Amino acid sequence: MTPAPSATRAPSIEFEAVSFAFPDGTRALSDVDLRIEPGESVAIVGQNGSGKSTLVRHLNGLLRPTSGRILLDGLDVRDVHVARLAERVGLAFQNPDRQLFAGRVAGETAFGPKNLGVRGAALDERVSLALEAVGLSAEAAANPYDLGYSRRKLLALASVLAMRTPVLVLDEPTTGQDARGVARVRAVVAAAAAEGKTVIAISHDMRFVAECFRRVVVMRAGRIVLDGTPEMVFGEAAWAELRATYLEPPLAAVLGARLGLGATPTEAAFVAVLGRDVGERRG
Repeated sequence: MTPAPSATRAPSIEFEAVSFAFPDGTRALSDVDLRIEPGESVAIVGQNGSGKSTLVRHLNGLLRPTSGRILLDGLDVRDVHVARLAERVGLAFQNPDRQLFAGRVAGETAFGPKNLGVRGAALDERVSLALEAVGLSAEAAANPYDLGYSRRKLLALASVLAMRTPVLVLDEPTTGQDARGVARVRAVVAAAAAEGKTVIAISHDMRFVAECFRRVVVMRAGRIVLDGTPEMVFGEAAWAELRATYLEPPLAAVLGARLGLGATPTEAAFVAVLGRDVGERRG
């Protein structure tokens, strides 16, 4: 029997010439090569239909490549049972309604770790901490479908957090969230990264991407067209390539370029420039 990667340590992830076509012949991925090191925080961006969700769904066995292979710590995922992959890769779907089914918020959050064999006080602790992280502690006894869409998304995130997988995959986690919800998602990403987990997020929220991830992968038509730091991907030299994927750089990157502050300027840098400008005008 092929041994599975460690369930506690973040594995290396490697896509080797991965292509995928749906049964109707639609080609969603074309010869994708991508390596993600243990503990990296990576955002994957691109227009709808560029292959982002298809790519990450290969990580937990929901999809299998038409050609090529995906390796976790050097092991081909095709040789690892889906149930074992679920111990290592937690995926929060873009649409939470494809993920939720339990009658209570607490039961939904407990389902994943229960399947991993967690019981008793340890299970209660996981549920409590996961709901606290997303701000749903007070709704533990509620029916998930009594929650609004944005809070159902947070519940789907909690259900994945409770599993404590070393790889966390978030598909459009900030969609539909207000400022408080976005702040909770940002805190979850930061905490997971601090714990050494690998965090992969698909997002159209360029500000969230620029501020929360140290690597950005841009996809177009099933291929990777840019891969680098936010400073590189959102830098002025890459704007034409971004726009070819129907993406715009974050406003901060545009302003930073105009003010000579780079693609990821801090608030302090903006304040310093504006303060200097005001001082010069008064002088």
